[in-house]
Amino acid sequence: MAFPEKFITELVERSDIVDVVSGYVRLGKKSGSNMFGLCPFHSEKTPSFSVSPDKQIYHCFGCGKGGGVINFIMEIENLSFPEAVEFLARRAGMPMPEQENDAESRKRARMLALNKDAARFFYEQLSTPAGGAARDYMAKRRIGVATAKNFGIGFAPDSWDSLRSAMKAKGYNDFEMADAGLVRRGKTSGFYDTFRNRLMFPVIDVRGNVIGFSGRILGDGEPKYMNSPETLVFNKSRNLFALNLAKKSKSGYIILSEGNIDVVSLHQAGFDSAVASLGTSLTPEQARLLSRYTNEVIIAYDNDGAGIKAAQRAIGILEKLDVKVKVLRLSGAKDPDEFIKLKGPDAFRNLLSASENQVDYRLRRVTEQYDLTVDEQKVAFLKEATDLVSELPNSLERQVYAIRVANMAGVAQNAVIAEVDRRRKRRLRAAQRLVEREQTRPEKLIQPGQRELRYDDPASAAAEEGLIRLLVMDPALAKSAALPPAEDFSAPALGRIYREVRTRLERGDAVSIAALGPALSQEEMSLLVRILDKPEILSRGDLALRDYIRKIQERKDARRQDTDLLALQQKMKETKGYRG
Repeated sequence: MAFPEKFITELVERSDIVDVVSGYVRLGKKSGSNMFGLCPFHSEKTPSFSVSPDKQIYHCFGCGKGGGVINFIMEIENLSFPEAVEFLARRAGMPMPEQENDAESRKRARMLALNKDAARFFYEQLSTPAGGAARDYMAKRRIGVATAKNFGIGFAPDSWDSLRSAMKAKGYNDFEMADAGLVRRGKTSGFYDTFRNRLMFPVIDVRGNVIGFSGRILGDGEPKYMNSPETLVFNKSRNLFALNLAKKSKSGYIILSEGNIDVVSLHQAGFDSAVASLGTSLTPEQARLLSRYTNEVIIAYDNDGAGIKAAQRAIGILEKLDVKVKVLRLSGAKDPDEFIKLKGPDAFRNLLSASENQVDYRLRRVTEQYDLTVDEQKVAFLKEATDLVSELPNSLERQVYAIRVANMAGVAQNAVIAEVDRRRKRRLRAAQRLVEREQTRPEKLIQPGQRELRYDDPASAAAEEGLIRLLVMDPALAKSAALPPAEDFSAPALGRIYREVRTRLERGDAVSIAALGPALSQEEMSLLVRILDKPEILSRGDLALRDYIRKIQERKDARRQDTDLLALQQKMKETKGYRG
């Protein structure tokens, strides 16, 4: 959608980036006028995500992502530019311009409508004669009618094209259904339903949209659970089952379980903050999503080897965020669903109250591996336990757990405290050396963070960046020299950014971050923010501009000479009698 510039300018003015970002990131640490927090786009322990109230931009020095307030909403909410504009307009109470959506937004809206109609179809099928097997399964798992309605649980008939036929009757075509993952193309011709003879769980995002489905097979067959494939609206690594319901909970924590049935059973028993990942282990994206809605997560995975391994992985991901992590100790049942059925909701509530914090849980797992009556195993235990304690960021926590480890092993507390401090310092030194080594590499200073945007000619790219930076910071400089064509740029990404900046300058349009947003990809926007974050002296901007242009021309000529030499060398190789 082509929005009026006046509308975009007002929207950005009414959407202060610090206010918007603070809804997703805890901003605290300050450096000059900038505010810092843990990046919501990658896992980190040290804040490298910077927000500039003055420039109204964000930039992560770790992963390289950056942009303005619209780009932030696009990235964090997984929205297109028009959808992010609409999101912020609703937030600011601004009416949207009367215009048609762009092609991608129309396709996205159509897919969401299709998913909603498919969810209704599955739900209706549950009460038909064909849905008897699904109702029997729900009765066996003690899933009530009210719970099924709350989750929108349905049934996919054991038929090749029942959904396809129903959706065709509503005006959807095979290709739309295939794009949504609801039908598949046959080996020879035609299409057939993806989900057949399955109990269907619609996956609903936090905005209430049906974005995909998870189907549990009824009877024998594989896979036991089937999820929608990746689509324009569904990314299983960035969504959680039932978070649309759990986000409304007043419990103060979120219960992270392994499967859909566990979640349904927990909600039915009164634990309305339960969620589950979608057929995968917890991902960093899902963890960051959780951290937006709670500062405490209780892991309630299955009580088996796979569940224990998955819990350890989830702890490692969640502890990097500002989230308190606890782990449920299930006993006498393999999963939360079975525990509630055997012992009841009150027993599960007591279990939640007694859940271990993640340090206690990990320390117990370490302890269970060793026989502390054997000296060799005691030493091995102390090495692993002190290494674990040395990872804790809080010095008081490290001392408390160091004393506990010493008491468990029956050794002097001072010795364990000293060993934890030694391992901590060694860990910090190693991390600092790595950062210094990376930051002092000359190529690292100029190269963009994204590998796909790497510069082949860093010397020219530095001048190209400088030219772009000057034109955005002081557009009037464009009149002080003859600007080179974008084709003279060595880096394609810089050429694309420069072409858009120059085009807007020639039209007399603004060259702000917000104005450039629709024309640049997220990677290009992040690169532009990185460029603008570098220092530039504007007092002699006209001289600097001409110097950048001269360097770009010199490097272009040098590349041309290199190309000519290579062509001549190749020609000589092809000449008879030449020995290279």
